[in-house]
Amino acid sequence: MLEITQTAADLLDQWSAEPRADTDWQLDVYSRFPVSLCRGEGARVWDVDGKAYWDFYGGHAVSILGHCHPLWAAVLAEQARRFDFYSNVSASSLRASACRVLVEMAPANLRRVFLSNSGAEANEVALKLARHHTGRPRIVAFEGGFHGRTLGALAVTWEPKYRAYAPPDYGHTRFVPWGEVPVLGDDVAAVILEPIQSLAGMRTAERAWLHALREACDRAGALLILDEVQTAWGRLGTNFAADYFEVRADLITGAKSAAGGFPVGVTLVDDALASKAKHGDQGSTFGGGPLACAALLVTQHVLRTQGLARRAQEIEVDLRALSPFPLRGVGALLGVELGRPVGPALTQLRAAGFLAGGSDDPTVLRLMPPLVTPPEATRALGAVLRTLYEQQP
Repeated sequence: MLEITQTAADLLDQWSAEPRADTDWQLDVYSRFPVSLCRGEGARVWDVDGKAYWDFYGGHAVSILGHCHPLWAAVLAEQARRFDFYSNVSASSLRASACRVLVEMAPANLRRVFLSNSGAEANEVALKLARHHTGRPRIVAFEGGFHGRTLGALAVTWEPKYRAYAPPDYGHTRFVPWGEVPVLGDDVAAVILEPIQSLAGMRTAERAWLHALREACDRAGALLILDEVQTAWGRLGTNFAADYFEVRADLITGAKSAAGGFPVGVTLVDDALASKAKHGDQGSTFGGGPLACAALLVTQHVLRTQGLARRAQEIEVDLRALSPFPLRGVGALLGVELGRPVGPALTQLRAAGFLAGGSDDPTVLRLMPPLVTPPEATRALGAVLRTLYEQQP
């Protein structure tokens, strides 16, 4: 075993020393940090030159436990030694445990789960379930919303630059302004929205508006889908944004940090919808595989036993007190309103040892840190934000 472990380490060292950029072989479709990251521990990452950064980006709001959490890594390694993969054609106690934990966390009306591999897949499942359940074709979505890049999810994603590449043809979508309560006709299957539009610049829903949407759906016999790909798993200080805003959803989708960095998509389903599901209606080869379920279970175990949702609230309180700029968002999902283009600020933050992100609002900088981010990191970030504020023209 020791020999195999050493061989594995040697192989990883060899593969990590690749002298050419991944864009020499990968489709060159991503905007990237001007640094190459190679190692992580807790709330910090290191580049190939050995420079350390506090990670306030989290790889698109994924690394909720931080990087390389020792228990997470140990559970995945142990599961890989026991059983690597089998599809849903076989029952699995591990999958049953994962689904049970998700249902126990979920709002009381959501009693069934479908497991997939990403947020886009989770949203597609929700959209299909809604249209099948209601027998209606139309989906209402919101300007600024982002729900994924597959054709179905893209059909309810607002930003034209994403839709223009391969215009989607998926039923009928009607986009309405953020904050508006639409009049829903009898052709509307569902309303879908993110409680916090992260990519749009952390635009945050008003509680009263969400409740008005719920009432509009009830009147029209339509379903309410909350896309919680970024807001779930304690990032707002609660299990779900539905809990934070106290609104009832018929379906909730999740992904990103559900399994702490392992690809998992989750669609939580109301009993009324679940009762209509039959064999063959949905499917996913990799959804709910042993490694994915082990990663999900250990991530939720750590979040729960270490009380990390409370840390999300503390991060928000600290950064609101420390930032001279206005903040949007909730918990550890925050937008900094710089009032000027974020590009130079991101460069200065990297130079000072911080990773953060931009958004489709060119003046809003996004912060999505792990929930293990220590107070010393938030204080240091506050000092850099103060410097940026003082440099304003």
